[in-house]
Amino acid sequence: MPQTLDAAAVRNWCALALEALGREREEIDAINVYPVADGDTGTNLYLTVESAAQAVEAVFAAHETGGTEPAAADVVRAMAHGALIGARGNSGTILAQLLRGMADGPAEAAAGPSAEDGSRLGPALRRAAELAREAVAHPVEGTILSVAEAAAEAACATAPETGAGGPPDDGTAVRAAYAGARIALDATPDQLAVLDRAGVVDAGGRGLLTVFGALVRAVTGEAPTPPPTALRRRRKDAVDEKGDQPDGTGGPGGSGGHGRHGTHVGCEDTEGADPRAAADGPAIEVIYLLEAEDDAVARLRRRLDALGDSLVVVGGDGLWNVHVHVDDAGAAVEAGVEAGRPYRIRITHFGAAPAGPAPRPQERAQRAVVAVVPGEGLAKLCARAGATTVLARPGEAPASGELVEAIRRAHAHEVVLLPNDTELRHTAAAAAEQARAEGVRVALVPSRAAVQGIAALAVHQPDRRFDEDVVAMTAAAGATRYAELAVAERQSWTSAGVCQAGDVLGLIDGDVAVIGVDLAATSEAVLGRMLAAGGELVTLVLADGVPQGLADRLEAYVRERHLAVDTVVYRGGPQSPPLLVGVE
Repeated sequence: MPQTLDAAAVRNWCALALEALGREREEIDAINVYPVADGDTGTNLYLTVESAAQAVEAVFAAHETGGTEPAAADVVRAMAHGALIGARGNSGTILAQLLRGMADGPAEAAAGPSAEDGSRLGPALRRAAELAREAVAHPVEGTILSVAEAAAEAACATAPETGAGGPPDDGTAVRAAYAGARIALDATPDQLAVLDRAGVVDAGGRGLLTVFGALVRAVTGEAPTPPPTALRRRRKDAVDEKGDQPDGTGGPGGSGGHGRHGTHVGCEDTEGADPRAAADGPAIEVIYLLEAEDDAVARLRRRLDALGDSLVVVGGDGLWNVHVHVDDAGAAVEAGVEAGRPYRIRITHFGAAPAGPAPRPQERAQRAVVAVVPGEGLAKLCARAGATTVLARPGEAPASGELVEAIRRAHAHEVVLLPNDTELRHTAAAAAEQARAEGVRVALVPSRAAVQGIAALAVHQPDRRFDEDVVAMTAAAGATRYAELAVAERQSWTSAGVCQAGDVLGLIDGDVAVIGVDLAATSEAVLGRMLAAGGELVTLVLADGVPQGLADRLEAYVRERHLAVDTVVYRGGPQSPPLLVGVE
């Protein structure tokens, strides 16, 4: 029976790739020596695919309301767009461009097979590999690029077989792509000396093989045979030339030197292997999304190439993802400002191992709270209360990997997780499940807004039993009604009627309840509706840009109409919504 990469298969591909990268993330991180030995390639690929999967699920959710099925090409495009906006690191950025190449490949390449010419996956993968190579300022063999090209060539070689004498079959093409990628991955240490010296295959290529393995499962239902290990013993002849033990457990290439999760930074063979991993290489990774025209991006590439290395610029149609390693992060961001509008800017300093003896491991706390907050002011407030925070920027919900990392940073045996957003409930649940698999006891309090999280944090008592603490925090969150003031970006229908661009919207418990033209008057109307049902405490969280005196006006409004109600005011910072309201 012919096997086709249809819309359902693409959806399954995303889910299977995310699941597989979740399992293999640590193994891939452990072999990350190029272009920077920072041990995060597996994590970056996981976060990139997670963003792609969320975009695909959004397409299917939109079609569910009308009872229709999305086209395969639309789902692949959504997958590529999701990867673009969520791409992390060098390999994640390249993976995003590979997916874009599949979506924008030649002659409906992403739309499935053709009865005349067989599976279109081969040409789509070839276009993907070409676009990925063009996106890298200085391509290097023995990397994810080599693995992608080998997969494409192997898939293209099946065209006569899949297109002759019967219906086209994507299954043949994806099996060939996986086989070609696996052979190419095993050859990466022969192409890149830093990999050979470390005794590993390329981490980005290893992650791509995992993604191709998920593609095989999605199309054929078969799980391909995985590579025996991500670590690769040094070739016997190379070891013998150095006079080392070729097969002994004590030699640098033997099992005594590298375990399944062996580290690259501790191996003597990696010293000076790559200038980008050395102390005098670029110290900062800069990533941002950029809205810009093609000609401006061409100038940006030249400017960033002069500033640093590991430059990858992917995207098109006015939206780009920029990745570069530099010493001057400000100059890299300024170059983006000159080219267009950069946003979702991430700046990461590569950590250097301290000299001298290793510090003693920090003891785990018994209990901690991890809270997602929509502004820097609230992040500081929650941090002062002892919580580990994750900042949710406008239009950028944190991924489950970020929540897992925050749970790890909390370094506690027990963690209470406050998502503070209805849309984050599935992401938070996935993060909690992953943390539990790592041995942390995690309880998810279903807080739907930041003010509910503040209420939960206020009753948190780390010295009482875990279950009792979680129940108390959940009850406090649930007893807090919440509202948010926002400004409409366009004309649209709401539960309170039609709003126009620029109108002030008052949302109570997530639904639009008031439409106004003035922030203060609309805020008072929202407060009036909420306090009509009673309350003892009003919490106001104001963004930095709201008009002066708004807090005083709202406090006076509550005091004049509800004498027994107290009011507390917090500053949410520049990134929070104009006004958040909680009533307990």
